[in-house]
Amino acid sequence: MEITIREGGPDDIPAILGMLDSCVEWLVAQGRPGQWGTRPLSENPRVVESVTRDMDEGSVFIAEVDGVPAATLTLTDAPGAYLAHLPPPGEPERYIHWLASDRRFKGHGVGSALLTHAAAETRRAGVSLLRVDCYAGDDGGLVRYYESNGFARTETYKGEDDWPGQVLARRV
Repeated sequence: MEITIREGGPDDIPAILGMLDSCVEWLVAQGRPGQWGTRPLSENPRVVESVTRDMDEGSVFIAEVDGVPAATLTLTDAPGAYLAHLPPPGEPERYIHWLASDRRFKGHGVGSALLTHAAAETRRAGVSLLRVDCYAGDDGGLVRYYESNGFARTETYKGEDDWPGQVLARRV
């Protein structure tokens, strides 16, 4: 199994939305609908608009396993507007959006490969702060996943409908 990472673009939006839908399906099957709900994210116009906007504002990366798109993330210069109430970091940063994998590739290391790539891209840009936010509910597994990839907890927040969120940061 070979993981390669390439830049993504508008032609990858259907694959990215498919990865997000795969995550929702998996989360629901695990009895964990709190993160992204129960309906495919590709059917939510706000999500499609957000994926497209983040792509326009940043860089999309696609991890492929033996040539098949397996995971994605987008890297921009700032968090989403939903975090505008939090204090800014006071320095340049790169921010991760929409890290998701096709769950057929769960456990193959594609998400961690993308996080490593995002850290390298951040360093290459001369920036030393890489941040991400995620769902902090249920058993906290997603927060622990980011911690296992070198991130440390910073701010907690409540999103829409008291959605529990956690911001994490990594020095690169």
